[in-house]
Amino acid sequence: MTASTGRAARFTARAATSIEDLVTAGRAGSLRAAGRLLSLVESNRRDEVLELLEPRAVRVVGVTGPPGAGKSTTVGALVGEYRRQELRVAVLAVDPSSPYSGGALLGDRIRMAAHIGDPDVLIRSVATRGHLGGLAEAVPAAVRVLAALHYDLILLESVGVGQSEIEIAAVADPTVVVLNPGAGDAVQAAKAGLLEVADLLVVNKADREGADQTVRDLKAETALPVMRLVASRGDGITELAEAIDTHHRTDTHARRVARARVQILSLAQTALHNHADLARLAAAVAEGRTNPYAAAGRLIAKPTGGPTASAEDCDGLG
Repeated sequence: MTASTGRAARFTARAATSIEDLVTAGRAGSLRAAGRLLSLVESNRRDEVLELLEPRAVRVVGVTGPPGAGKSTTVGALVGEYRRQELRVAVLAVDPSSPYSGGALLGDRIRMAAHIGDPDVLIRSVATRGHLGGLAEAVPAAVRVLAALHYDLILLESVGVGQSEIEIAAVADPTVVVLNPGAGDAVQAAKAGLLEVADLLVVNKADREGADQTVRDLKAETALPVMRLVASRGDGITELAEAIDTHHRTDTHARRVARARVQILSLAQTALHNHADLARLAAAVAEGRTNPYAAAGRLIAKPTGGPTASAEDCDGLG
């Protein structure tokens, strides 16, 4: 063994021990250790961490909907309900902005402040970091970390814009869509495709004018369960938690496979978008030296981490 190889082996051993220590501390309730592990899976050390974690099932509940519907308040109330059941709960809030900017999402989560001092509640903002969909690329890895740390349930909240509603359904079961009363939210939700990814529909602020009409509109649009909620007071939270449990018990292997398929395709799309050869292949297509079908085949066949191809390599492909 050369000196450089020996140093590399010792470094790998130290890194493994460090990650294992973080896992042990995280399981014991250290939020700092859990946060460190989540930071690692958002970095280029993701695979290193995941290789040391044993797979473990964990429940993931998605909460999404248009801005201003009260998603964060609903999540905060659900955290309280699950803590009363003595469950260890984590909240992953998918934020389209940088986590270093004091992101708006966590800044607005005032009603979650009651849980900040609870060692059995972890609240984490996760940036999308340019992932093509609305769901952060690190979310599946974060879910696996939290499962390994023996959290019982993960609440996954999206910002409620772009593709996040579609992608959240690929990770969570069920997906809860929170809507406001009135203002045609039911119709807008249908147009935005929210009803297609929802498993449970919740009309929050149900004590306000227009709530009854919104419930009727939703029931006319879909056969999904429609629930009323006043999250700020906790009204309807117990019933919502029961509906979530009921839906979860109906989950099947086929549905889990379908969700995994969407996750894989989403992450693969992002990997291809960032492929080192994409610009060169695009130039070859634009210059008529190959065609998009051949270029796409080359992009898919070539490992994303492999050596880059020169534009001349594309000659004759078309």
